[in-house]
Amino acid sequence: MLHIVNKSPFKFRNLDSCLRIAKDDDPIMLIEDGVYAALPGTTLDRMMKEALKTHSVFAIQADLKARGVDRIIEGIQVCDYSCFVTLVEKHVPYSWL
Repeated sequence: MLHIVNKSPFKFRNLDSCLRIAKDDDPIMLIEDGVYAALPGTTLDRMMKEALKTHSVFAIQADLKARGVDRIIEGIQVCDYSCFVTLVEKHVPYSWL
């Protein structure tokens, strides 16, 4: 399953819920305001580094750029829309609203 997180983890708990439910090796895609979870040095830094131990984590490049996020936690993969489509073709998508 591909877990898609689009809400800011600083305002909503959908990323927390996602990480509790996601099975090992399920990829996680950060889109829209969800890309704020990729910021290094925040209160989420440790949680995201733990997630990277069992999940591939991706962040949409256009959403990072649109929000002025120019540094991300090491290990999070920057993904364009073509990469996103490939992941959706490979995994059943689930959006965490």
